[in-house]
Amino acid sequence: MSLRDFGLLVLVCLVWASNNIVSKYAVGVLAAPPLFYAAVRFAVVALATFPWLFPAPRPRWRLIVVALLMGGGNFALLFIGLKTATPSAAAVVGQLGVPITTLLSVLMLGERIHWRRGLGIALTLAGALLVMWSPRGLSLSTGLMFVVGSAFTGSLGAVMMKQMEGVKPLQFQAWVGLASLLPLAALSAWLEPGQVQAGLAAGWPFLLAALYSGLVVSVGAHTGYYLLIRRYEANLISPLTLMTPLATIGLGVALLHDPFGPRMLVGTTVALVGVLIIALRPNQVAPLLLAIRNRAQ
Repeated sequence: MSLRDFGLLVLVCLVWASNNIVSKYAVGVLAAPPLFYAAVRFAVVALATFPWLFPAPRPRWRLIVVALLMGGGNFALLFIGLKTATPSAAAVVGQLGVPITTLLSVLMLGERIHWRRGLGIALTLAGALLVMWSPRGLSLSTGLMFVVGSAFTGSLGAVMMKQMEGVKPLQFQAWVGLASLLPLAALSAWLEPGQVQAGLAAGWPFLLAALYSGLVVSVGAHTGYYLLIRRYEANLISPLTLMTPLATIGLGVALLHDPFGPRMLVGTTVALVGVLIIALRPNQVAPLLLAIRNRAQ
């Protein structure tokens, strides 16, 4: 890999990591309703990518379902989780999406799991459980439960997307924005009364967070990632994206004072080693899932 492309990958990972911090600030500090924040984000994505919307790939129903799973479902659940969970813990627990995708690919795509990938799945699960552990026992917060749900919806969408052909990155982003906007807006209006007033009360920092998340993260960084995937083997690129959760943890500790003790250190190390083992084994969807999970963070 050239130094320029490696620098681009580092920048992409840093942008993905910073989005977790920005999203936590929006829903945690600014107290913006998470579904409303997600709806505004996807409105930004839909407007920015509208010229690439057509012609729509077929089957269109699958495209819409995948867009909802990987867009509205994935991000909305993550933002709800970040309301109470720390970005550092969410970054580690969110890595469960990689073994979940591997297991779904066995059920839906007929892939096989050999002992190395089985070991990776076990290590990722053990590391995530260790992060959730407390001196009083297993303590899965409500926020982290939503993060696990986010990982599952993203994983299911990734496997279903693998069954489609001819979907270009910006075209897919356009459909993610369009398919996610209306359901999220409707759910926000139903479940988050006063959401518009809350967004206005949050002021320009809320708007800047939504613009950053939609334009810089979804459109810019994710497109850059796909450019690299076209140039290099996925099994070279995807392990390097583990810089994203590491950077998220570093930013969370430095900027938001996330707790990071020995238990968190060991759990993070074990989980990321497991993800690395999975990513290094040839398979169909792990590189795609790593992109989805990281851009959601």
